[in-house]
Amino acid sequence: MPDAHLSKTRGMEFLQRAFASEQSCLVAKLRSSDRIVHDGDRGEVNEQFFIEVLRNYLPNRYTVHKATILDSDGQVSDSIDVVVHDRQYTPTLLDSESHRYIPAEAVYAVFECKPKIDKTYLEYAGKKAESVRRLKRTSVPIPHAGGSYPAKPHFEIIAGILAIEADWKDGFSTSFENCHSALNGSNRLNCGLAVDGHAFDTFNAGGGYTYCKSENALVFFLFRLLNQLQSLGTVPAIDWNAYASQLSK
Repeated sequence: MPDAHLSKTRGMEFLQRAFASEQSCLVAKLRSSDRIVHDGDRGEVNEQFFIEVLRNYLPNRYTVHKATILDSDGQVSDSIDVVVHDRQYTPTLLDSESHRYIPAEAVYAVFECKPKIDKTYLEYAGKKAESVRRLKRTSVPIPHAGGSYPAKPHFEIIAGILAIEADWKDGFSTSFENCHSALNGSNRLNCGLAVDGHAFDTFNAGGGYTYCKSENALVFFLFRLLNQLQSLGTVPAIDWNAYASQLSK
């Protein structure tokens, strides 16, 4: 069993090879969807591939769906391809087989899925992110045996883009930064992955770029995302009365 031997004697090389295999398998799945004629159908298949990968790697406190985000004023976001949201304290609403509404307070991260990452798709993903971040989020104190914890401040919802490839010849570098840096408000994107071997994020203090260009870009991206999610802690406690009040009017 050469792989078992390799895992004992050269563990790092084993992990790199194993994770590279994960990436190449995802690339193959995404590229196989090219056989689907209609763009919309092909897009839905690719979204599901990304959703499955995130579900496999994220802890059970998170879940991942395609969804629309809803707030207590009745405002809604655009349809979001991939939403990472709380599954422990917050129900999804009005679920159907392929779609659901998620309260804004429950959202950790949103992603747009595209065939490639270029200037146009960056801007498009930024608009989708903005449609989520503009929504109202409530937060109420959390009761405990000795009293209550104060209402938790809201964190910034992570936003990113997922694709098969990057459109720039040099990957995520100067040309990319010129396009990405224009997204500097509520439409900014914190991270991105091109599964042909490119990843970026701005999670470090100060917002500087961190890049990975390798056959391990997929798992690099996932581990960096995991660390950022971990730093956010738990979503705020929802004021369900604010939602109920909309139904009594």
